[in-house]
Amino acid sequence: MVNNPKFPQILCIKWPWDTHQTTKTTTPCEFETPWIFKSVKTLGNLSFNFFNSLANPTNHVTPFNFNMGIFKEKSVKKGLSPEEQAEAEHRALANALTNGKEATVIEFYSPNCSLCNSLLGFVVEVENRNSDWLNIVMADAQNHQWLPELLHYDIKYVPCFVMLDKQGRAVGKTGVPHSRLHVVAGVSHLLKLKRPQKS
Repeated sequence: MVNNPKFPQILCIKWPWDTHQTTKTTTPCEFETPWIFKSVKTLGNLSFNFFNSLANPTNHVTPFNFNMGIFKEKSVKKGLSPEEQAEAEHRALANALTNGKEATVIEFYSPNCSLCNSLLGFVVEVENRNSDWLNIVMADAQNHQWLPELLHYDIKYVPCFVMLDKQGRAVGKTGVPHSRLHVVAGVSHLLKLKRPQKS
């Protein structure tokens, strides 16, 4: 009698249609994954989901849920129609141009722009620090009622800051925004154009 020894299988193949079989067979290809690999897989899934949620945020910050100096009348509230929103922003611009301050900055933004939304705190801080000589007004570039200003100031990107003098003439504007730091530097240069000299 010849005794043929069985060699262990080196390669195991599982077909997709075999995954739902209910019969339990004992083959050398079946094994339970060690607990350490299960926890690594769980951590991998958690980190993947976390980074995926950062890349695709579902909740956007709306730019008009704060009380800036120009909007003290609280005319800009959540839930306004685009026409009411544009009217409130135009009123704020008219008020800024007639209050006698040295300069007015119009920030053209988009509610869907994450860079625009990240600049809100910075814009409020700039207005608070320079409130003695500067007004800042926000303008929704997606609202068709701002089209004349978009064409006049040649706005092709957001966020874009345009500085106006006392008479409402444009003095300068920020360049194409490559990063938040780039926009902050552009706003700082705009402020230097009209900042009153301290004596």
